[in-house]
Amino acid sequence: MENHHHMYDKLTRITPEKNVMVNEQLKNHMYTRLGGQADFFVTPETYEQVQEVVKLAAKKDVPFTLLGNGSNLIIKDGGIRGIVLNLNQLTNITTDGTTIVAQSGARIIDVSREALSRKLTGLEFSCGIPGSVGGALFMNAGAYGGEIKDVLESAVVIDRNGDLFSLPAEDLDLEYRSSNIPEKGYIVLEATFSLKSGNYDEINEVMEDLTFKRESKQPLEYPSCGSVFKRPPGYFAGKLIQDSGLQGKQIGGAQVSLKHAGFIVNRDNASAEEYISLIHFVQNTVKEKYGVNLEREVKIIGDD
Repeated sequence: MENHHHMYDKLTRITPEKNVMVNEQLKNHMYTRLGGQADFFVTPETYEQVQEVVKLAAKKDVPFTLLGNGSNLIIKDGGIRGIVLNLNQLTNITTDGTTIVAQSGARIIDVSREALSRKLTGLEFSCGIPGSVGGALFMNAGAYGGEIKDVLESAVVIDRNGDLFSLPAEDLDLEYRSSNIPEKGYIVLEATFSLKSGNYDEINEVMEDLTFKRESKQPLEYPSCGSVFKRPPGYFAGKLIQDSGLQGKQIGGAQVSLKHAGFIVNRDNASAEEYISLIHFVQNTVKEKYGVNLEREVKIIGDD
């Protein structure tokens, strides 16, 4: 890989110096508060800057990782080599009739609030999902019976060559907590949501009810990666973990939540290694007791 000084110089020609951080601690940008350093942490301000960073990484054969706001992701303690691209400066949300266009760095919660303010229904389920729009598409985020694929019309993406194009939602293969975005190497820049006109009070009532359910059942008082495991067919992950006597189980600073067993919280400055060890311990225990394989919903990336 090209030396750090030359790469820094090239990156700061693409986007202002304040948007290029060297040896940045990734745990400062993660919901879990886990993760080592990134060689370069880059936060472009425009689509053109994103394209140029992607083209530079491809041309110089520099490792390249896209990072949302880290709400369903664990980064290992060794951090990430090369360029980590974060789109948290791309947060614009616009509405035209029953259509909302949101940039990938916007929080999906904020898009649901925009929908409410415009009396548009369809995104109520997302009012408690902490991720970004890009992350929500990446994993077809969902909650309380709704998911992104129900309302997504299209997306603007960049491929790993830096080419920009628009895709209809059906071309993203959105399934339960998955899409073809990682496999195709797409970087989502914006999403277009197709909603329906509704009644403000009714939409607000649903959102308040879902927010109450989330706040009363989920351990929001500690950093976490959200729901750790996918729902196994015929079971609930949280109940299997609870019935296995694992609630409160702790490895280092990581703990199976006492409030909701489907969550693992960073209770006391946990390392990523401790957090991942606890995930494996839970999987092995549930498999041993009930013969059920708990598949991770959370993604794990980075160096040991």
